[in-house]
Amino acid sequence: HSHLMNLKYLALNESLYDYTCNQRSHAKEPILETLRIETEEQAGEFSRMLISREQGSFLSILVACLGAKSAIEIGTFTGYSSICIARGLPEDGRLLCMDISEEWTTIAQRHWDLAGVRDRIELRVGPAIEGLDQLDPVPSFDFAFIDADKPEYDAYYERILPRMRSNGLILFDNMLWGSRLGNGLITDEAGQAIDALNRKLASDDRVQTVLLPFADGIQFCRKK
Repeated sequence: HSHLMNLKYLALNESLYDYTCNQRSHAKEPILETLRIETEEQAGEFSRMLISREQGSFLSILVACLGAKSAIEIGTFTGYSSICIARGLPEDGRLLCMDISEEWTTIAQRHWDLAGVRDRIELRVGPAIEGLDQLDPVPSFDFAFIDADKPEYDAYYERILPRMRSNGLILFDNMLWGSRLGNGLITDEAGQAIDALNRKLASDDRVQTVLLPFADGIQFCRKK
């Protein structure tokens, strides 16, 4: 019982979660809200691929705090996270987005225009591993957000890490896999890949990392 008294976490319910989401800067920002609604209408069940609202605010603040000039995103979908990242960059900052889908990134590009961040973003449509292999091997990124094909996460990581500057941050999304991790009963390929990468990152001397129980779990890695 005394052990339970020392557990320092809160189980969120819907009302507490709503309260959390509303207590942040620009909580009712119209461009991002319109983008969410359009994504839900057009993408149907795929709209679950959107990052959460508070996660978007977190990305903007992190990028700004870092003073990041150069960022990369793997998995852009309809552009919610890329707008949040780009808004944290200075005017001369650059965000490289990689995504496999022409369809979803067309929605993203329209909203980049609306949000006034189009000039900070370069989009490359195609397989991410090939795209990463074509990048200059010299470290140039301050910030990376990875939210694409889960079994490929480790391959993205190994390609992005050498291209990150020291003290750069790499964030991986969905690292608690809908709360299916932690019970040792993961049978799907994506869940197994995420579990393996979580364990690898925790013992990887090239980075300092902490798994945040935020949204669907964020691995938060600092390159040493």
